Amino acid sequence: MAQPIAREDKSVSDVSPLEAEVAKLIVQTLTLKIDPGQIQPEQPLFNEGLGLDSIDALELSLAISQSYGYEIQSDDPEAVSTFASLRSLCRSIEKHRTK
Repeated sequence: MAQPIAREDKSVSDVSPLEAEVAKLIVQTLTLKIDPGQIQPEQPLFNEGLGLDSIDALELSLAISQSYGYEIQSDDPEAVSTFASLRSLCRSIEKHRTK
């Protein structure tokens, strides 16, 4: 008997609409040469993950403020955990958005 093929493609099914929207915002704001769908929800945004840096964080903070009304302050002790991944960023946006 043939064994069923196991599917491990979770990238589409476990991404919320906000995560897809914010992934697109990241790619457009930072002019990344990747498809927004390639950003995995739990993938680190900095260093070994997507490879963003502090300048990228500033640009992204401005875009998030303009799009969602959520101002991420650089001196906020939770800023590092907010930018840890796409999913953590979206959780913070959901919690603090005004738009």
